[in-house]
Amino acid sequence: MPTKAALAHIPGPPTPPFLDHTLTIARDSYGTQQDYINRYGQVYKTKMLGIWRVNLCGPDALQYVLLDKEKNFSSAGGWDALQRIYPGGLILQDFEGHRQNRRIMMAAFRATAIRDYRRRMSLIMRDLLASWPDDKPFDFYTAIKDMTLRMGGAVFMGLPLDGGLAKKINRAITDEIRASTTPIRQAIPFTPMWRGIRGRDFLRETFRTMIAERRANGGEDFFSQMCLAKDEDGQGWSEEEILNQFNLLIMAAHDTTATSMTVMMAALGSHPDWQQRLVDEVASLGDGELDEAFLGQMTETDKVFREALRLVPPVPFIPRKALREFDWQGYKIPAGTSLALNPGVTMLSPELFSNPNEFDPDRFSPERAEDRVHRFAWTPFGGGAHKCLGMHFASMQVKLFMATLLRERRIALPKGSPEWQRMPIPKPKGGLPVILAKA
Repeated sequence: MPTKAALAHIPGPPTPPFLDHTLTIARDSYGTQQDYINRYGQVYKTKMLGIWRVNLCGPDALQYVLLDKEKNFSSAGGWDALQRIYPGGLILQDFEGHRQNRRIMMAAFRATAIRDYRRRMSLIMRDLLASWPDDKPFDFYTAIKDMTLRMGGAVFMGLPLDGGLAKKINRAITDEIRASTTPIRQAIPFTPMWRGIRGRDFLRETFRTMIAERRANGGEDFFSQMCLAKDEDGQGWSEEEILNQFNLLIMAAHDTTATSMTVMMAALGSHPDWQQRLVDEVASLGDGELDEAFLGQMTETDKVFREALRLVPPVPFIPRKALREFDWQGYKIPAGTSLALNPGVTMLSPELFSNPNEFDPDRFSPERAEDRVHRFAWTPFGGGAHKCLGMHFASMQVKLFMATLLRERRIALPKGSPEWQRMPIPKPKGGLPVILAKA
């Protein structure tokens, strides 16, 4: 890993004595990064958690690194902090091994499987929404995280909503997520990392006992599909590979969708004109089944979802590691350098989006199409070989939620729109108090 001396030719902010830039960036990650770009340009270095990183900013850098035509940028090396909790997951694989496992994973996302997930999710979501209070405030962020976890147990694993095993699995997933972002990386008793490793071990043993039964009997849930999934050559996963892939998948599916739905709720509560547009859209489509045809016509909702992902992407930074020396914008960057890409800040660039800090879903209309000014202007799902496999599933889940909610409820924010904590995982500071009134 290159030293500060090896990166001396790359500009960057002064490093505080005894500390690095971690606290500064954690306090205001977007503001700090925008300040560094203004001061040092599109290439600069910082030190976080004891590691020097070279930040490559803007859509051209996203395109160059994520498309990775020379196979020089390792996702496994970039996300190495996740290795202890999520060993062997897709995000921690590169090149041919990653490509082969991605092909197998795609079998679980085929159209017929997605249709079954949608049917199951529709029934579950309606029941869970009915349990939310009318006309009194509650924390939406906590409620939606609970909902996505419970739906994950039912749709992803075929478990009863309120079963004891589902609750234990949800607790373990939450502990894993906290461990993956904690700055204390040692498993000291009762720390987040210690709890996360215990949660990881519990989940792996729980899933292990389910594999033989699912392979024998199948099922419409995601886990069953993964146990049976094969690529076009008939290649499937071993037991160990299923455990590795599924453990990472359920984390990614839970936390990212909960963030996006929270951003949308805050935006609709703050912009009643847009809330009414979505209400009118849902009403115009009738009261029939929320099937693929129904969800496919929710174009206004889709614009709001895309704008929410632009303003608060669930993954605002993408790490990579350079396997070989390369040149970028006049700088020679050594082999082994940790790299940071910045889709979150890029999607707030005034060079790409008009009034970028404003909520304006019409920027995604065919007439304006601001997201198409550059191939990598809008990248909440990443790009290239590691582009998120679940993006269509996430869109389906969000539209299903909004249609189910707005058929019966209206959104109000008793305390206004929240401030957002951007790192390590975006969430509203102090939660998001919401009042849902009967329509």
